Amino acid sequence: MKTSRRTFSPDFKAKVAIEAIREMKTISELAQIYQVHPNLISLWKKEFLSKAGKVFDSGKDETEQIKKLKKENDELVHQIGQLTVDIAWLKKKVL
Repeated sequence: MKTSRRTFSPDFKAKVAIEAIREMKTISELAQIYQVHPNLISLWKKEFLSKAGKVFDSGKDETEQIKKLKKENDELVHQIGQLTVDIAWLKKKVL
């Protein structure tokens, strides 16, 4: 009989990672309390610390990406319009 994998919510992972960062209890103790493997707690802690800088990001990357996508979209719409005109012109020439 197969056992299904447990999934943990991001809130739960953050809570456990923060407790691991505080170091008031050892990772082994936290693993027993929350009934997860100590390696998972270490992984969540490392991931939490690596992404902590993004919390204070002002969102410049997202706005730049949006501007880039809008520009690309405008170029594609222009290309579609030009191709539509070319197809219409070719249809007239054939007939």
